[in-house]
Amino acid sequence: MATELQRAVPRLHYLCAECGAEAPKWQGQCPACAAWNSLSENVVRLTGRKASVAAATTTPMEAVMAVPGRVIATGSFEVDRVLGGGIVPGSVVLLGGDPGIGKSTIALQVSHACGDEVSPALYCTGEESLEQLARRARRLCCTGARVRLLVESDVDTVIATIEAERPSLVVVDSVQTLRDAGTPGPPGSVSQVRAAVLRMSEVAKATGIPVLLVGHVTKEGAIAGPRTLEHMVDVVLYLEGERLGEHRMLRGIKNRFGATGEVGLLTMERDGMHDLAAPSRGMLDAASLGASGSVLTITCDGLRPMAVEVQALAVASLFELPRRTSSGFDLNRLHLMLAVLTKRAGTLISKMDVYVNVAGGIRLADPGTDLALALAIAGSASNRAVSRHCAVIGEIGLSGEVRRVSRTEVRLAEAAAVGMEAVILPESYRGEVPEGLRCHRVSTLIGAVALLG
Repeated sequence: MATELQRAVPRLHYLCAECGAEAPKWQGQCPACAAWNSLSENVVRLTGRKASVAAATTTPMEAVMAVPGRVIATGSFEVDRVLGGGIVPGSVVLLGGDPGIGKSTIALQVSHACGDEVSPALYCTGEESLEQLARRARRLCCTGARVRLLVESDVDTVIATIEAERPSLVVVDSVQTLRDAGTPGPPGSVSQVRAAVLRMSEVAKATGIPVLLVGHVTKEGAIAGPRTLEHMVDVVLYLEGERLGEHRMLRGIKNRFGATGEVGLLTMERDGMHDLAAPSRGMLDAASLGASGSVLTITCDGLRPMAVEVQALAVASLFELPRRTSSGFDLNRLHLMLAVLTKRAGTLISKMDVYVNVAGGIRLADPGTDLALALAIAGSASNRAVSRHCAVIGEIGLSGEVRRVSRTEVRLAEAAAVGMEAVILPESYRGEVPEGLRCHRVSTLIGAVALLG
């Protein structure tokens, strides 16, 4: 057996600056991502393994459990709820969202809440100038010595600043602007983003300083960069909502320190992002409930039940091909509900334009809201309405049956909490019902449509 390192063997290959793929020889187009003129030489010196390797020092589980867990509060109950109580020291949090949704706003507010005059937070940006940051800080009332600003895109300089100043929290806005001198490719490319996240993760674990990375979102709705980027961080958050609306949803996609199904409800105001007051009623309007085409339902987006209003408008079409428009509800799911209404409930909507809207800018993906959508469309088409004091819960199958949904007990409790007096729910549910809540049990869609007043 060899007693020293084997002879170093150089290996020449070509690396794509756009996707990081390797190629054995140079060619004009990358075979992986089809980018032109993106391959560059990369020489790797392969060395053999050592004959003997020193064993690493292990840590007893008892010693780790003896250390008390500590989290850093963000100043927002809703944000802390999604994070599992707060930001864990040494963790890396990735925050994504559409342009203009409020990522930079919430990042600056979190840094101001986590920092203090003794140990201020570090807000690093590669997209804005100091003057732009100052204007936003004044508008958000985040002035003072709690936050120190750094306009820099070189990842080595950012890491050196972190190690020198030891801030309480590091915010990087955004990770696509960081540049690693030792990695080929322009800033924002796949190879650069992966290298930057890896470097920031290493410094976070070594120093115990939490890092909040702001990431851009692609047209498909995913954080820009490879899918493996989400596996390189500890927490992945998405900020959702209509950009021109006031309501925002902070959704936990991945969380190594808490539940991944939590959702935080926020509202965007002139002075920044705030917790939504009375979340159970924050997105309801008593004036519209009780009108034809308006139905209240309880959705369970993750672990949190929310009362939302589904609105539908069905009018005679002036065109050969009727229009179907949806805001906040999947368009394919809408087409499915229209087909079931026509086939199983005999609702004449084939010559009608149908418009669907979920009030408050919320996007519904919960199948438990199917029955509410169907009754809203049927009610608008026949000019009949569900009572303003009645909630609707249920999933609809292709044969027109009303199916039981998950977490029905939690949904019923939420319906009672927002002041509902009755609920339309599947016949198959035999669980507990809150006191004072009348139940109208239905097994088919046509039976539910018959309850319209």
